Amino acid sequence: MWQIRKPMAVEQPASDEVVDPGVAERPAPVAGQKDNFLALKVQVHRDLLDEINLAQLDKLSRAQIETEVGDLVSEMLGRQHHALNSVERRTLVSEVLDELLGLGPLEPLLKDDTITDILVNGHNTVFVERGGVLEREETRFKDERHLLRIIQKIVSAVGRRIDESSPFVDARLADGSRVNAVVPPLAIDGSLLSIRKFARVPISMAKLTELGSVPESIAEVLSAIVRARRNVLISGGTGSGKTTLLNAMSSYIDERERIVTIEDSAELQLQQAHVARLETRPANIEGNGEITQRELVKNALRMRPDRIIVGEVRAGEAFDMLQAMNTGHDGSMTTVHANTARDALSRVEQMIGMSGIDMPPRSARAQIASAIHVVVQVGRLSDGRRRLLSLSELTGMESDVVTMQEIFRFRMAGRDANDMVIGRFEATGIRPKFLDELSTHGVTLSPELFRPDRSLD
Repeated sequence: MWQIRKPMAVEQPASDEVVDPGVAERPAPVAGQKDNFLALKVQVHRDLLDEINLAQLDKLSRAQIETEVGDLVSEMLGRQHHALNSVERRTLVSEVLDELLGLGPLEPLLKDDTITDILVNGHNTVFVERGGVLEREETRFKDERHLLRIIQKIVSAVGRRIDESSPFVDARLADGSRVNAVVPPLAIDGSLLSIRKFARVPISMAKLTELGSVPESIAEVLSAIVRARRNVLISGGTGSGKTTLLNAMSSYIDERERIVTIEDSAELQLQQAHVARLETRPANIEGNGEITQRELVKNALRMRPDRIIVGEVRAGEAFDMLQAMNTGHDGSMTTVHANTARDALSRVEQMIGMSGIDMPPRSARAQIASAIHVVVQVGRLSDGRRRLLSLSELTGMESDVVTMQEIFRFRMAGRDANDMVIGRFEATGIRPKFLDELSTHGVTLSPELFRPDRSLD
């Protein structure tokens, strides 16, 4: 017992005390039960740091630590004459453990599977997204220093830094959740922290169908497109579900294929056995050592991939991705920020210009028309729900214009009494040209799927 308590033989000088920088001063009494509980938690946390041997924590399981911390907290509360019932005591121990081993007030939110985004606007304002709707949470931090300590804990775990000289950073948590943090002086009213949570269980196409995001008929077509090795560009706005759909579509890739993924921050959750994952690296404190997506795409071509999947194209790597699609890496996929399928092609064309290669617009569009076969547009509706909005096929070039035909679309009709969007999926009646290519890969689709009078919902 007491494996985590420091030896008591030698009393530490006051100047050598281990003090948590986020809670260096004892909290002043504040009004309100929640404020009092927060103050007590901070005080207990500080006292624990004085008493426990932090080096021993890595050697024990959380259950062992919880038992010993629980006994220590009980002893401290007894000395200070704090009367807490068993529920309050368990809550206090749990929150103190979160401070010691996790990310403090964020831990309960990270464990809540109904939450998809956590948005911290200063130490006393926290919002979360549930079901596509933002809600304010009671969670808060003691002060700005406490929030900054948690941010430092996140970024230092992945070898990044954040301070006045480098006041914003992208990082990720151990589970893959994407993190963005901005601190003063850029953040005027206190540090800002945004966390896009990583799904513990990847959302499958079956789940998207169940949620109504993708009808079963269109899911069948998407499956055929992937199995027949058509190159796919998924387009949509921020938070529209591009990566989620990319993950779901990737489940149709044959297990015998070698896949190379390239991302700024690793989010893809491919289930195949043969996946080589690459991630960019930011510059170090001296401004050296940066590895961009473009460099990784070039390197991926030397890794004998069957398919290359780029999490999102943002700049010159779009040109190298198109080159890969045009040189034998059929079935490659990527995403891009755009509001419509046509805008997505325009953005890719602009990115080709960012590669530094002097290419006439017509040549750039010819590259796009020959490399990309299908554009899938996704969106987040005003009621928070995410939907596949259209599926379009590129058919070639006419003069200087890339020709495209829409195969499926989501048509919005209004709102119901609960302010939810009313709409339906429909086929345009156009028979896609890729059906012939699908048949050469042994994939067949019924022509009935493309009848405009057929309900897809």
